[in-house]
This record gives sequence, structure tokens and C-alpha cells, in this order.
Amino acid sequence: MIQHIIDAERIFSYRALCFARGEKTSLPGFEENDYAAASKADSRSKRELIEEFETVRKSIQQLFNSFDEEQLNAVGVANNNPISVNAIGFIIPGHVQHHINVLRERYL
Repeated sequence: MIQHIIDAERIFSYRALCFARGEKTSLPGFEENDYAAASKADSRSKRELIEEFETVRKSIQQLFNSFDEEQLNAVGVANNNPISVNAIGFIIPGHVQHHINVLRERYL
């Protein structure tokens, strides 16, 4: 699950960067199950995954801190849906919370 979160956060932050920079091309969606199958996450240690998550998250925080109001309000199209940079900034932590909730509901 952590590799899925890392992958998704990278994709979401790429979308935010593109739209903040004025990208007009519609960005593709991604098939999370295909990404998970290709990730080889099971060959990585928990520590490696946690360190990568922390690095990705810090990078995303720095990226969003660099955006001004105009960039945060920029809108682009991803997976055939319009979305603002600001909304992506809320989706990223919300996605993590979603998976924490799933873990709690199913396994704790």
C-alpha cells in the first residue's frame, strides 16, 4: 500500500506542477493495479519505503510552498476531468487518510 501511495503522490504532484506551469494538454489517468503489479514493492524493505515516502512528501510540500495564488488556482485536465492545483493539494493528504481508514476498518 505504501508503494501505491508513493506512486500516486508522484503522479498527483506532477499534475500539479504541469497545471501550475500552464500546461494545456490533458494528462492521462493511471491504472493503479497495473502500477502496483509492476512496482516490485515486495522486494523492498519497510525502511526503504518509509524513507522514500518521507522524501516524496517533503518534495511535494516544497513544491506547493513555491506556488503563488495564481498557480494554486490554475486548472488543468487529468484523466478527462478538470482539476485545480489547489484541489490536488487537498487530494494528496486525503488519499493517505483514505488508506489509513481502510487499514483501520479492515485490519484493526
